[in-house]
Amino acid sequence: MSSNLNKYWLLIIAFLLVSLVCGGIVLAVKQSSHKPVEISLSQTAPVQYEGEIYIDGAVANPGFYPLREDDTIATLIQAAGLTPDADTGKIKIYVPKTVESSRPQRIDLNRAEAWLLDALPGIGPDRAQAIVDYRNQHGPFKRIEDLLKVAGIGSSTLDKIRDLTTLED
Repeated sequence: MSSNLNKYWLLIIAFLLVSLVCGGIVLAVKQSSHKPVEISLSQTAPVQYEGEIYIDGAVANPGFYPLREDDTIATLIQAAGLTPDADTGKIKIYVPKTVESSRPQRIDLNRAEAWLLDALPGIGPDRAQAIVDYRNQHGPFKRIEDLLKVAGIGSSTLDKIRDLTTLED
């Protein structure tokens, strides 16, 4: 009976030794898989912007502005001049594809100052001031055709500037 008991003890000790070796191997594999991973970010050259940027919306002087490398959104908007009703929490930037044609710059009849209106064909300094005066006396233009109510502006002048003007609310 003692030889049978010795056999059982020998089997139990062998099983424990095999379990201990297998457990050690599993533990070693798990420890080696938790090594820190080194991430290396490649340096990319910054995109060089050049050309012009079109600013429109709630600005006093909508139009194209030169874009320089050190310009920020704040400096560009400052150049265009925010209007009091501008929502600076929602700024839209649109980058056209190279095949898109740019639309012509339009002057907002309800916001433009006399010096800007003077740049329109057929409008001189006197007519530009007359547009501003009319707008101040009668409120904003509702339609481009309302320009016909301004002294010195006829249908031929209106036809020349129709595609160069806009009306914003």
